[in-house]
Order: sequence, then C-alpha cells, then structure tokens
Amino acid sequence: MTEFPRLLHTVLDAEDPRGLAEFYRQFLGLNYRTGDEPPADGSADEADWLVLVDTAGNRALAIQQVETLAPTTWPDSAVPMQLHLDFTVPDTGTLDIHRQRALDLGARILLDRTDDPDEPLYVFADPAGHPFCVFVG
Repeated sequence: MTEFPRLLHTVLDAEDPRGLAEFYRQFLGLNYRTGDEPPADGSADEADWLVLVDTAGNRALAIQQVETLAPTTWPDSAVPMQLHLDFTVPDTGTLDIHRQRALDLGARILLDRTDDPDEPLYVFADPAGHPFCVFVG
C-alpha cells in the first residue's frame, strides 16, 4: 500500500446551505473557498454546495443542500445524532465567550455541563440542528 486515504473535509447537510456556511464561517473564523463566496451584487444565491477553508486554504467543512433535514432529537433517540463535531477551548472563560458567540450566531444549547470539574462543556445545535460540542480540553 502506498498511501492511506486523507480526510478532505466533513460535509454537513442543510436546507439553507449559505445560512449554515455563514454560521460556521463566523463561529470558526473560516473563509469561503474561492468561488463559493456569496454573490457580491446581491443577486439570488443558488449555491447548493459550499466549502469553507482555514487561513492556509485547507478544507475544513463543506455544506450541501438537501430538500429536507430532520434535526436530531438527542438526547432522545427518536432521531439519532449520527455525527457531531467537537471543538476545544483552553479554559472556562473562553468557553463562556464562545457559548455567547454560538448563541448570537443562531445556535441553541442542548446540554450545559459546565459544572463538570473534569470536562466542562456545552452541547449545541447549529442553525440546521447538527449537534456540536465546545469543551475545555
């Protein structure tokens, strides 16, 4: 074997791909891949696939349009989580800052476990309902 496959990016489904891409672009400080930016002239946005990159141009997340998306009902198992993203911060003060940023950008809290002395965390749902965690680690 010459080489293992390399993870290119994680893809999230969304009914509104631009809206979800904007959430993660702002929350994670990412940029659009060249050509995926919103229309500069204010025309209708027909994007059905968007890629977000880090400052070095490495792919981080992609968002693809789907007609319907049933958000997870976690912690109830009626609609399982199936996938979630984990993000870390260095301390509880920073955790609080990013909690507020996530909420301001349209996330909602699914679980507040900030009283855990070993691993304080929040579990959020992004605007499309995908769960993600931010924890001190």
